Amino acid sequence: MSGPDEARRMFDLARSDAEAARVLSDNATVQDEIIGFHVQQAIEKAMKAWLASLGMEYPYTHNLILLMNLLEENGQDVERFRLLARYNAFAVQFRYPGAEHTGAELDRHGALVDATSVLKHVEKILGQ
Repeated sequence: MSGPDEARRMFDLARSDAEAARVLSDNATVQDEIIGFHVQQAIEKAMKAWLASLGMEYPYTHNLILLMNLLEENGQDVERFRLLARYNAFAVQFRYPGAEHTGAELDRHGALVDATSVLKHVEKILGQ
């Protein structure tokens, strides 16, 4: 699906995931993997909204690199978002028992800032 209605639908879903991450981030008993999952989902859905706003069909993927590459192939400047690919592992890998999370603890505040930056960018695009 693509077009303005789909872009808005995906953007609203992205905003909901970002809000879930924000609310959960204040709770120390919630694992970083759960916060990271919602941050990744917010970024992923915002990028899919961006693609839909361009009239593009987006793939059913959790791969942020793939989504950024598609945006770039369609003339969009995604360079400032490239580092957000670090959230890819939170989409699936870190959510299951036995998965090795060898990185440092999630910077919850930084993750929320990252998700918000993509949301603000896409919101501007949708508002045009």
